Amino acid sequence: MTRDDKSETSQKSASAIVGYEDFLTELKTRISSAQLQAAVAVNKELLLLYWQIGRDILNRQQQQGWGAKVINRLAADLQKAFPEMKGFSLRNLKYMRAFAEAYPDEQLVQQAAALIPWFHNCVLLDKVKDSGEREWYIQQTIQHGWSRNILVHQIESKLYHRQGKATTNFKHTLPQPQSELAQQLLKDPYTFDFLNLGEDFLERDLERALINHIRDFLIELGVGFAFVGSQYHLEVGSEDFYIDLLFYHLRLRCYVVIDLKIEEFKPEYSGKMNFYVSAVDDLLKHPDDRPTIGMILCKSKNKVIAEYSLRDMHKPIGVSVYQLQDILPEALQGNLPTIEQLKAELETITKIELGLGLGVKFEGKIIHPLGETVDKQNEI
Repeated sequence: MTRDDKSETSQKSASAIVGYEDFLTELKTRISSAQLQAAVAVNKELLLLYWQIGRDILNRQQQQGWGAKVINRLAADLQKAFPEMKGFSLRNLKYMRAFAEAYPDEQLVQQAAALIPWFHNCVLLDKVKDSGEREWYIQQTIQHGWSRNILVHQIESKLYHRQGKATTNFKHTLPQPQSELAQQLLKDPYTFDFLNLGEDFLERDLERALINHIRDFLIELGVGFAFVGSQYHLEVGSEDFYIDLLFYHLRLRCYVVIDLKIEEFKPEYSGKMNFYVSAVDDLLKHPDDRPTIGMILCKSKNKVIAEYSLRDMHKPIGVSVYQLQDILPEALQGNLPTIEQLKAELETITKIELGLGLGVKFEGKIIHPLGETVDKQNEI
């Protein structure tokens, strides 16, 4: 008997053992969990060490009058003593000092900051000055597993100030806790600065551009959104209707209908969305799905008019606005004088106009942020 034959025989024998496959699956899960816990524990210990070094540098500078140049000497001596470690550069030691200054309480470091990678913390130290806002981004990073690049994107798009700010009627149309979760998932405004659109564009142009940049669009929408289709066809009363964009939210377990408008919100938009949501509930919604949510994305809105328009609607609908591009590039904002000094100059800054790319249509499929395409029925 050859070695391959023996191996195959052994595998068949093992698979015939009652309960073996379940036992193997359980062991794999436990090992993976232990590896993850070990990685988290190592990261936590490392960040606590960095915090303690930063704290001690701060204390020495404050109590013994050490100057800033002592960090240069310390970096050189530590790198000489520990040549195999790459964490004792001058830049990193300055981050350690800033880390300890930003988190004077060690318990807060253990419970929050030490649970994300060091370079995520460096990003937060550079870009977020408010402690409450930093903690919020830490919790979101832990919950959603954001990479450093995604964290940078979310900070620069000011997600903290946009999350949960949409005008909705969810409180009266959805049960708890779904209403609160749905409210927190919607933003206002949405930033579509990844689109290359000029000033004169149509709703169809906006839709095509969003589909063409579906990955960026899904990132902006947030975790859990899965793309179902654009111009999604519904037949109601022997007439044809087309939904601009149809999504399914994997956490809410419901369809999300998006209607795009290139002008200011009008009361009649809520009636049209109410119709779409009702139709999706009747024609597409599975018995196990939760109520469909409608989202109207407009160029601008009067909040009072939007609130009145949604007040007596029985279907869950939200209204948000979108921004195609920030007036001032993020890279320049930290290097400019005060607003008062530049008030006249800022009026001359305009949005950059670029050409519109071609759109792509994916009917009846779900497109995830990572690019996979699967049937909705298999996904959920």
